[in-house]
Amino acid sequence: MAGNQLGVLNALDVAKTQWYHFTAIIIAGMGFFTDAYDLFSISLVTKLLGRIYYHVDGAEKPGNLPPNVAAAVNGVAFCGTLAGQLFFGWLGDKLGRKHVYGMTLMLMVICSIASGLSFGHSAKGVIATLCFFRFWLGFGIGGDYPLSATIMSEYANKKTRGAFIAAVFAMQGFGILTAGIVALIVSAAFDHAFPAPSYELNPVASTVPEADYVWRIILMFGSVPAAMTYYWRMKMPETARYTALVAKNAKQAASDMSKVLQVDVLAEENRVEHESSDSFGLFTKKFARRHGLHLLGTSVCWFLLDIGYYSSNLFQKDIFSSIGWIPPAKTMNAMHEVYLVARAQTLIALCGTVPGYWFTVALIDYIGRFAIQLMGFFFMTVFMFALAIPYHHWTKRSNRIGFLVMYSLTFFFANFGPNATTFVVPAEIFPARLRSTCHGISAAAGKAGAIVGAFGFLYAAQSTDPSQTDAGYPPGIGVKKSLIVLGVVNFFGILFTLLVPEAKGKSLEEISGENEDEDAVQDQQLASSVRTLPL
Repeated sequence: MAGNQLGVLNALDVAKTQWYHFTAIIIAGMGFFTDAYDLFSISLVTKLLGRIYYHVDGAEKPGNLPPNVAAAVNGVAFCGTLAGQLFFGWLGDKLGRKHVYGMTLMLMVICSIASGLSFGHSAKGVIATLCFFRFWLGFGIGGDYPLSATIMSEYANKKTRGAFIAAVFAMQGFGILTAGIVALIVSAAFDHAFPAPSYELNPVASTVPEADYVWRIILMFGSVPAAMTYYWRMKMPETARYTALVAKNAKQAASDMSKVLQVDVLAEENRVEHESSDSFGLFTKKFARRHGLHLLGTSVCWFLLDIGYYSSNLFQKDIFSSIGWIPPAKTMNAMHEVYLVARAQTLIALCGTVPGYWFTVALIDYIGRFAIQLMGFFFMTVFMFALAIPYHHWTKRSNRIGFLVMYSLTFFFANFGPNATTFVVPAEIFPARLRSTCHGISAAAGKAGAIVGAFGFLYAAQSTDPSQTDAGYPPGIGVKKSLIVLGVVNFFGILFTLLVPEAKGKSLEEISGENEDEDAVQDQQLASSVRTLPL
C-alpha cells in the first residue's frame, strides 16, 4: 500500500506535532465543550423548573416535573443529536468537512441562546418552546460528532492521532465541569441577592420570582465558547484526505496542507487516485464484507456505553438524593437546591470525569484503543455491581464518601475507556469517502442508547414503594436493581469490543485498506483479528 500512498498523505502521517495541531484541537474541542455543557446543564435545572412551573399549593414536596415533561426535557436534545449525527455525517462525506462545519456551530449558538429565551408564562408555553429549541440544539450538536472526529483524524499524524482525537473529545469533561461551576456561581449569587426561606417554612416564598432568570442564564452561557471559535472554524482548510481521496484533487490538497502545516508537500497533478473497483458504497456486499462487523462493533459498543453513561450522568441528582447526600427538597429553598445539585455534579466531574478523559489522551497511543475500551467496560461492570449489590450499605450516612468514591471511579473508567474510544475508533477505521457517515451512524447508535438511558432510567429508578415515588411516577424497580441492569449492559460492552480492530500506529489508508486490493485487505483483517494485549 505504501507504494500507492499520495505524497501529501504520507507527509501528513509523518509530520511532526506542531502548533497547528493544537489549534485544531482547540477549534474542534470548543464544539465539544459546548456539546457537553448544553447536554448536561439541563440536569442541573430540571428540579428548579419543577419548582417554578409545577408548584401545587398545599403539597408536602416542592413542584416536580411530571414524568412525560421530565422525559421530554431530558431526552429531546438526544433525539435531535441522533438525527444530526446521521444527517451531518452523510453531508460531511458529500459536501466536504469544512463546508458543513460552520453550519453545525451556528445552529448550536443560536439554539443555545434561544433555549434560555423560551417564551411564555405558562408551564406549557415555556416547556414546549424549550423542547423545540433543544431539539434543534441537539441537531447541531449531532453534526459536531462525526465532523470534529473526522477532521482531527485526517489532520493528525499516525503516531499521535489517537491522542489528538481523544483530546478533542476530552473537552467534554471541561464542558461538564463548567456547567457545574456556572450553576454554582449563578445560584449562589441569586441566593445571596434574594434570600428565601425553605419550602417547609414557606412553600411559595421558597422560590423567588427571580429564579426564572437562573435556569435561563445557565442554559444560555453554553453559546459563549462556541461563538468565540466560529471565525477560526471558517478559516480551516478542507482536510487533505477529503480533497485528495474524495474530491480527487491532490494538487489542492498539497497546497492547503503546505499553508497550515510546516511541511514541504510536492503537488501531484497527475497522481490523483484513480476510480477503481475499490470504490464501493455503504450499502454494498463489499462494504459488508470488509467493514460490516467493524460498523456493528463500533455502533453496538457506543449504544451500550451510552445507556449507562448518560443515565448515570443525567440522574446524578436522583442518586445523590436517594443516598441522602442531597437533603430532602422541602428542607431547602430553590436556589440552595440548585447549588447543592451543581456542587455534587462538579465534584464528580473533578474527581472522575475530567481525569479519565486525559488519562486516555496520555495513553491511547501507547496501549491502544482496544485495550483501553476493554479495560473500561470491565471496570465499569465491576463498579456498577459493587455499588448495586451492597446498595443499602451505601445509603448509610457513614458510607456516603465511599459511595461517592465508587461512583467517581465508574465515571473515571468510562472516560478512561469506552466513552473516549468509541468516539476515536470510527474516525480511523473506515474509508475517507464513508468515514464521516460511518462515524455518524456509530454515534447515532450511541445516542439511541442515551435515549434508552434517559427515558428508561427515569422510570426504572423510582422506588418500588408507591408512597416514595416522585409525583406522577409509577413505582419502578428502584436504584439498586437499575444499577444491576447497567452493570449487565456494561458486560455486553466487553463482548462487542472484540469486533473492533486496533488502529494504533497505522495510517488511515492502511487501516481502512483504501488503496489495497481485496486479497491484501483480507490478509490484513485476518492478522488484526489476532490481538496481543500489552502486559
